[in-house]
Amino acid sequence: MPIEPRADDRPERRKHGMEILAKADETLLADAWATLQEAPEYQAVRGPETGLVMIRGRIGGGGSPFNLGEASVSRATIRLESGEIGHGHCLGLSRRKAELIALFDALSQRPEYEAKVAALLDTVTEARAAEDLANEERTAATRVEFFTMVRGDD
Repeated sequence: MPIEPRADDRPERRKHGMEILAKADETLLADAWATLQEAPEYQAVRGPETGLVMIRGRIGGGGSPFNLGEASVSRATIRLESGEIGHGHCLGLSRRKAELIALFDALSQRPEYEAKVAALLDTVTEARAAEDLANEERTAATRVEFFTMVRGDD
């Protein structure tokens, strides 16, 4: 039985947006927040705070799970004055970045800010793509091609 598409895809868009923002550079997020003409007032619901999460791995991708180690994670939850709640999570110790992610998550729920948040997501995606391309070029410059020469005597 096929799954019917949902008419409301906002939860998926919101999840995808938070994923993109978590990979963004903190200064890019701070600049985007500073350029908002009328930034709404907000209050912290939780955090921002930093903690640890356990990273689990699997041998070969399908073996038994094991604890690989711990990673630092920052999170924040905020409420805009209009009532929207935003959540932010990111790897690392930057509480401000987690707060900014939560702010843009909350703003993405307001119709008047949707276009601005979408433009920010596009900017972050482009910046990440450019960074990935630069990393690939640096890596390609150090690539060594190995080949086997066949000798004439059998």
